[in-house]
Amino acid sequence: MTTKSAAAATRATVYGYPRQGRNRELKKAIEGYWKGRVTADTLRETAAELRRSNWRQLADAGIHEVPTGDFSYYDHVLDTTVMVGAVPERHRAAVEAGETDGYFAMARGTQEVAPLEMTKWFDTNYHYLVPELGPDTAFAADSTKQVAEFKEALAQGLTARPVLVGPVTYLLLAKPAPGVPADFEPLTLLDRLLPVYAEVLADLRAAGAEWVQLDEPALVQDRSPAELNAAERAYHELGARTDRPKLLVASYFDRLGDALPVLAKAPVEGLALDFTEAAAANLEDLAALGGVPGKRLVAGVVNGRNIWINDLQKSLATLGTLLGLADRVDIAASCSLLHVPLDAAAERDIEPQILRWLAFARQKTTEIATLAKGLAQGTDTIAAELAANRADLVSRSGSPITHDPDVRARAEAVTAADSRRSQPYAERAVAQRAHLGLPLLPTTTIGSFPQTSELRTARADLRAGRIDTAGYEERIKAEIQEVISFQEKTGIDVLVHGEPERNDMVQYFAEQLTGYLATQHGWVQSYGTRYVRPPILAGDISRPEPMTVRWTSYAQSLSDRPVKGMLTGPVTMLAWSFVRDDQPLGDTARQVALALREEVTDLEAAGTSVIQVDEPALRETLPLRAADRADYLAWATEAFRLTSAGVRPDTQIHTHMCYAEFGDIVQAIDDLDADVISLEAARSHMQVARELADHGYPREAGPGVYDIHSPRVPSTEEAVELLRTGLKAIPAERLWVNPDCGLKTRAWSETRASLEHLVAAARTVRRELPAS
Repeated sequence: MTTKSAAAATRATVYGYPRQGRNRELKKAIEGYWKGRVTADTLRETAAELRRSNWRQLADAGIHEVPTGDFSYYDHVLDTTVMVGAVPERHRAAVEAGETDGYFAMARGTQEVAPLEMTKWFDTNYHYLVPELGPDTAFAADSTKQVAEFKEALAQGLTARPVLVGPVTYLLLAKPAPGVPADFEPLTLLDRLLPVYAEVLADLRAAGAEWVQLDEPALVQDRSPAELNAAERAYHELGARTDRPKLLVASYFDRLGDALPVLAKAPVEGLALDFTEAAAANLEDLAALGGVPGKRLVAGVVNGRNIWINDLQKSLATLGTLLGLADRVDIAASCSLLHVPLDAAAERDIEPQILRWLAFARQKTTEIATLAKGLAQGTDTIAAELAANRADLVSRSGSPITHDPDVRARAEAVTAADSRRSQPYAERAVAQRAHLGLPLLPTTTIGSFPQTSELRTARADLRAGRIDTAGYEERIKAEIQEVISFQEKTGIDVLVHGEPERNDMVQYFAEQLTGYLATQHGWVQSYGTRYVRPPILAGDISRPEPMTVRWTSYAQSLSDRPVKGMLTGPVTMLAWSFVRDDQPLGDTARQVALALREEVTDLEAAGTSVIQVDEPALRETLPLRAADRADYLAWATEAFRLTSAGVRPDTQIHTHMCYAEFGDIVQAIDDLDADVISLEAARSHMQVARELADHGYPREAGPGVYDIHSPRVPSTEEAVELLRTGLKAIPAERLWVNPDCGLKTRAWSETRASLEHLVAAARTVRRELPAS
């Protein structure tokens, strides 16, 4: 039982909510606006209705305090850039001509102007747009969006709390603007930025805000004394003002560590901390500190990043401990619910008993409200919920889905030799060059080609029974023929089949492996209007039959040039799924690797000479704290090698990574022992090429020269300049020419022109090379 004071104080809240709507209405409205089929007014009306719907759902679930400002057309960090007036100079004319079009120009670019760089939000698969700052950056407050959305919530009779990216995190996420020296540190702009935040906070208070949340997730990473001092200075300055609302400083994804005492001493009224397993040390550290007396503590005890039901009894025990460590304890998810799908109840194809193991955003809000009620009024008031929760947890732990003796025996039999190639790279490279006969600066693409409306319609028609399997496969064959023919005519050296049969690079494989569950409506935002349906990795993994051999072999039959086999690697299969939390990740990765190893072996036996095993999530999944990274990188790189090491020396193994900070993992990239790696590099101006060179990376690499996340068609001259930059870091005999990433989201018109320019650039630069 709890005290009356706890009962009076406890609130249920969340930090953010899925933006897209039940049927991805936001995606459809934005893309319609881009194509000129939806007006700006209609787009705004759609967005406003989605916000109202979200707030109604939260209030109906028992959430006492709803967030505002978390909603975004594209990205909340880009919204912050607008809020503080840090629009890059090259985009100012577009923003001044029209706020909405200018906003999207920063996100996507135009034919004339490049977009902002995009990278992963901490260790998630969400992408944010990187602020570009320099010593001449002049900030100016624009609280229009933040105030308007707060007032919308008030108009519905709700208690609302605006949520902003905090000033320290904003600067730590920023990069030097183009033309600014690379050693410029955006954090030096803090004193210039704080008055802008103070003005926004004052505007929100004037609008009626009692509390404002400032998100500082960057403080859960290893931070220098200077960075911690900046955080201390920021919150002392903001806290000292009298024209502000109460401040709730939020952190998530990991433990605060040395930043906890800094924030605990700051003159702010509340802290929000992650108390899930990933940040369990926060509880111990908070107790050692003596708690945060006099402050509001928002306890993130419901995992906001995964879809498994909460252990309510365990969470109540944590909350009971926290009651003595703060003036008031409120309950929340560990982070924004942006990272999970909207509603598990919409899933009709998952077995009902298994569905009871799952909690999407709507179910998580119910869990939060249940915990708040139990903490405030006593566990007797939620006895039925606790009993049902316990039964569901027991059902999951005892299910045969989660334990396959044959899979476990095979994983336990793995030896170190299984993850080593039979020859070192230098010897393999000679064999591969002789076997493949490729020119210097060979050209290729990353895998997928445009997923046309005709392809999506064919897939939908097959599901609905409007066409049979034979008719669908004829459509796939025709698409592969078109993709192969185009690549041959364009002059690409190593071809791909275009992946027309694949709905998603993870889901496609998950649907063919045991132990995975697929959803129909489990959409999660990756970036902008790009949504994915992460599969659910629920049990032990095995491969019943080949997954890619048929279509890869068909494509190879159409050309004398090598056609790459395309697989998604084991780390990415975990990272872009909702992965089981009842065993170590390394054990699950090994199971996936063994299943993929069978596929690699079958591809090689079918005559595939180049096999790409994509690992774009290797950097994304890197633990936020350096002390936790060695163990992760050990099992992650071992899983990749286990997947790929069983091939002959003359079979070339590729991998691919994109939209991350690669400098942190160059040694791990080396440890993969892939023969060729392709990486995103166009938006970052070949930064990764320099990082590979500084490391002394000895293998082949293709830093991307075509930014596929923008509708821009890069000119031949642009690609030539990027290749010349790449050659300063990587010698011609080891440099490949390729786009940043797969082409699934691009239109055919953009793709044709861009790849023609890419091939022309490679030919131009080849002619510039000295004769051998």
